Amino acid sequence: MERFLKEAKDGSRVLSTISGSKKNSILREMANELRAKTKEIVQANTLDMADADKNNLSSALKDRLLLDESRVEAMAVAIEEIAALKEPVGRVLDGWITEEGLKIEKTSIPIGVIGIIYESRPNVTSDTAALCFKSSNVCVLKGGKEAQHSNKAIAKVLQSVLTKNNLPTALISLLEDSSREGVAKLIKMDKYVDLIIPRGGAGLISYVSQNATVSVVKHDKGQCHIYIDKDAKLDNAIAIAINAKTQRPGVCNAMETLLVDKVIADNALPKIKAEFDKAHTELKGCSKTRAIIDVKEATEEDFDTEYLANILNIKVVDGVDGAIEHIVRFGSGHSESIISEDITTAEKFLGAIDAAAVYVNASTRFTDGGSFGFGAEVGISTNKLHARGPMGIEGLTTYKFKIYGSGQTR
Repeated sequence: MERFLKEAKDGSRVLSTISGSKKNSILREMANELRAKTKEIVQANTLDMADADKNNLSSALKDRLLLDESRVEAMAVAIEEIAALKEPVGRVLDGWITEEGLKIEKTSIPIGVIGIIYESRPNVTSDTAALCFKSSNVCVLKGGKEAQHSNKAIAKVLQSVLTKNNLPTALISLLEDSSREGVAKLIKMDKYVDLIIPRGGAGLISYVSQNATVSVVKHDKGQCHIYIDKDAKLDNAIAIAINAKTQRPGVCNAMETLLVDKVIADNALPKIKAEFDKAHTELKGCSKTRAIIDVKEATEEDFDTEYLANILNIKVVDGVDGAIEHIVRFGSGHSESIISEDITTAEKFLGAIDAAAVYVNASTRFTDGGSFGFGAEVGISTNKLHARGPMGIEGLTTYKFKIYGSGQTR
């Protein structure tokens, strides 16, 4: 692994010399090559899907794992959108002249070598590779064994374009060791790796965070909530809640708990249940909820569970303060939303909730690099430092100070 990572580190110096226009041209070639190799990629994915059936993976994981022609096309489009973004490297972020006459420029630069550990979703291979390449970072990709055939096929396509352009394939490296031991080695290789981004289950995130010697930006669990306030337009609120839970339950920005103001609970809950019943959602509720509608009991453990499935907790709360109290206790810092027509209440919620994305009158499903206009993202960072929320190309840069003098001494 050390030899493998040394090649990646050496590649970062090569990548730093490539112009923005050349990078964009190569990215567009990658998008076209993905389209040309759609059949091969889908065939590789069928092997992973067959293994998923043998290993009884959940429907949510299978949905993340599946590739078809439309999803490969979406991967290609995402790369083209990344190519169209403005150049993130070499921008002068600030500049000034000191009293001594030194001219200082704060300039954006790549981070270097970024290790990305992820599970299930093979589109992460192309998304993160393209984002890293655009921002002049070398990526070391470590996908899960459940997507190994798909990841290899996608990486092979991207690397073939690098080869055609006389660039080392180490610029987009796929670490084939998918074992836990492989993760343990990678996260301690701080001599060669500058940043680790783990994307996956709570167990993976916890293990990496506790054991890495390389800096980590976490893509933690999405314990997302929507609060329906007494001043909400109920039909609008229900439509948003249905979207946030059922449009794609197996993703991190899907709602896991619906909070309802006690003032409207008697009227709202039967209507909410009727709509979720149509979507075949399994509902669990607190004691106050169960006194109004017939649902299963929601335990303390349920309120702390990221289901990634068509299962929803419902809790009746004492206004916006009760909603805030619940989210402070159970939220993961990912995405939270309030549905209310009262701007004062909405602003109180926005100010009090400490999450990467906080919404008013909208679904949490929009927390996504594409929806935010980033083209794609390497993850949804729940960190507070360096990058937060959908982490696009700007989150993959840091900066240095360039100082121009004319003989000054101190």
